[in-house]
Amino acid sequence: MNGKRKRYIFQAGVVALFLFLGFVGMKGLIAGKPEMEKTKRPAPTMAVRVIPVEAKPSTVVVKGEGTVRPESEINLVPQVSGKVIEVSNTLADGGRFQKGDVLLRIDPVDYRLALTLAEAKVKDAESRLQVAREEAAAALEEWNELHPPGSPDAAEAPPLVLKVPQLKAAEAKLEAERAELKKAELHLERTVLRAPFNGIVKEENVDVGQYVVAGQSLATLFSTDVVEVVVPLEDRDFSWFHVPGFTPGDEKGSSARVKARLAGKEWIWEGKVVRTEGKMDERTRMINVVIRVERPYDRKPPLAMGLFVQVEIEGMMLPKAVRIPVASFREGDTVWVVDEKSRLRFRQVVPGRIDRDAVLITEGLKDGDRVVISGHAAVTDGMAVRVLDGKGGSAS
Repeated sequence: MNGKRKRYIFQAGVVALFLFLGFVGMKGLIAGKPEMEKTKRPAPTMAVRVIPVEAKPSTVVVKGEGTVRPESEINLVPQVSGKVIEVSNTLADGGRFQKGDVLLRIDPVDYRLALTLAEAKVKDAESRLQVAREEAAAALEEWNELHPPGSPDAAEAPPLVLKVPQLKAAEAKLEAERAELKKAELHLERTVLRAPFNGIVKEENVDVGQYVVAGQSLATLFSTDVVEVVVPLEDRDFSWFHVPGFTPGDEKGSSARVKARLAGKEWIWEGKVVRTEGKMDERTRMINVVIRVERPYDRKPPLAMGLFVQVEIEGMMLPKAVRIPVASFREGDTVWVVDEKSRLRFRQVVPGRIDRDAVLITEGLKDGDRVVISGHAAVTDGMAVRVLDGKGGSAS
């Protein structure tokens, strides 16, 4: 029992010794550790994106959107009645035709008979007129025999004796019959309906065997020689380009480009400003400008009717201006520039033209100025910044 107790006391002493040695070692390590120096962390520098600018002559471009519509759209209407005996293959929805093509024929039999009858009446009237002239000549000759010129009985023959009324009636009858002949010729000619222009069939509702009457609409056609694009613009836009008959000056309408995306590709057609629709929209306070595009169907895909397009009207030339993104134009007609010491500066500028994509600055910027194009919530005039290159890396 005494031996077991001595063993416990020995083990407790060894543990106490190790604990003491560990405590002493820890104190030594803590006492030998160098004291950390406290340093103030520098404030981070704001990174900005910039573009270098250059002042140069710039053309003002007025942009808008509109829908393509035909310049000419008509209803195909017969001027005579009858049964349809022929319909062209092109007279179908979407069919294309050329000016002068036969689109439809109406049975001409009745009108040929009417023409033959009119020709006979003209010949009869010509014969009657000839008889009246012969009778008038015979009456004059008889009068001269009874009243020889130069004799005491000489006198001017009365109109009734010379059959003047009968002669005039015969002449009038001939003119009337000739008019009826001309009318019969027109009716026969109008049994053939021809295309009045190059175009496309928008809608048709006629077929062979159908009886049609004069004035009945058989189809709707529109011209493909010229199309128009109606673009609503604000009144302030009209100071930058010319509209014949609307803005001051006698020059031709401004040039325009019509853009549309078809078959996965952007296509461009050249056009011309030709007029306005003459009034301001009371609801939107916009004025409709009409752009004319010639021969829009000469290539494929065509500038089709009903297509929604973007329009760029070429306006006046500014002799010296700087073009910047519209997002770089700040409140109060200012822009942010970075000077040679990489400090951000607020610059007052004079805008010439502002549109949805860019701003033309006429005063306040010079060649080589670095304009900030990135947006930041809080900036101050004179703050230090870090300029990023186009790939997002640090340039300075």
